[in-house]
Amino acid sequence: MPSAVIAAYDYDADTETLTVRYRSGKVYNYLQVPEKVYKEMRATMAKGIFLNKNIKGKYPFVDVTPT
Repeated sequence: MPSAVIAAYDYDADTETLTVRYRSGKVYNYLQVPEKVYKEMRATMAKGIFLNKNIKGKYPFVDVTPT
């Protein structure tokens, strides 16, 4: 999953939470993300573009970056 922006990501289907760790070190939990959207993200080659178009600004998020 090479991405210029995303270092890693994970999804919890029980809570519909998409966790994204950015290469900058920031970690965000995107909330209420349907599993279908996560699966579409997983299937695309352009993860950062998908994130910007389909997740950012559409789902609430919490900054959970470790201090």
